[in-house]
Amino acid sequence: MKIERIEAIPYAIPYARPLKFASGQVTTAEHVLIRVYTDTGIVGVADTPPRPYTYGETQDSIISVVTKVFAPQLIGLDPLDRSKVQQILRRTVNNPTAKGALDIALWDALGISLGTPVHKLLGGFTDSMRVSHMLGFKPAAKLLDEALEFRSVYGINTFKLKTGRRPLELDIEACRVLRQGLGPETEIYLDANRGWTANEAMEVLRRTEDLGLSMLEEPCEAGEALGRRRLVQHSRIPIVGDESMPTLGDVSRELLSGGSNAVCIKTARSGFTEAQQILGLCVGLGVDVTMGNQIDTQVGSLATVTFGAAFEASSRRAGELSNFLDMTDDLLADPLGIVDGAIRVRDVPGVGAEIDPDKLAKYRQD
Repeated sequence: MKIERIEAIPYAIPYARPLKFASGQVTTAEHVLIRVYTDTGIVGVADTPPRPYTYGETQDSIISVVTKVFAPQLIGLDPLDRSKVQQILRRTVNNPTAKGALDIALWDALGISLGTPVHKLLGGFTDSMRVSHMLGFKPAAKLLDEALEFRSVYGINTFKLKTGRRPLELDIEACRVLRQGLGPETEIYLDANRGWTANEAMEVLRRTEDLGLSMLEEPCEAGEALGRRRLVQHSRIPIVGDESMPTLGDVSRELLSGGSNAVCIKTARSGFTEAQQILGLCVGLGVDVTMGNQIDTQVGSLATVTFGAAFEASSRRAGELSNFLDMTDDLLADPLGIVDGAIRVRDVPGVGAEIDPDKLAKYRQD
């Protein structure tokens, strides 16, 4: 089996409920669908979410680097030659979600060719993941209403609260209202998306230490090296690195320098291959991991479930898998469902992301 052709299709689907957070906001999923065609007729599929305010990527840059830089070097290779593919991708710096999507699409093609679900090829630990729902910037009472709705309708009992606002009291009040309204058995953790300074994050942790929060993600810029290290040393809960550590090398740097003591893995930016390497490093060091969300479509969320369910360490915590519920539509022919607070993997060859051709025709922008 050889790679014959690679396609990068821009598309846009509006969000019914825009998500606001410290580093930006998303009102429309302006993504790129990646298709890797092989000479056997097998096609691997993945989704790419541009995040210019996080990684500097746009729809245009992803299409360009995939079709003009990566495709000419990958065409003719066997999808099984994963190390060779990774070496080619690494020669071009940055572009993490473009690389991640190509890797996932190649794994998808490999699974289809072997007649095996990718979650089993990766590790096959379990067949589902618990879901964590992400709450964006809203008044505290509306945040609680949304959380209660998602718990009632979908059985979700883990919530990630987007923080990083000023004055700090806005987020502190939101934490208190959520804890009071949801009760002590609900897991609540924070993500400031680098919106605070290290000292501000210390103040928030001090004023919420009685609320049983489980984690704080990206409290400040990783460049605040001394302040962030002091925060990690004094925090009673894990300080999670996310956008500060998109690659294996970044994860090593932040963990060894004391800039974080937990890691958010996102398959959208690492694919399955580098995500495995990051997970292995974390397991070896005894570092907790979470499976994060790149404000993914159902295609991207299915990839996260596929990887997260494959390993014991990545399936311990609820994964951030529900943001597609805020979209007006999606591309999957068979939509994902959240039942009793969990999403199951697809027990079919590959990843299982069959695309509805009519929906793709409706939303594509080329």
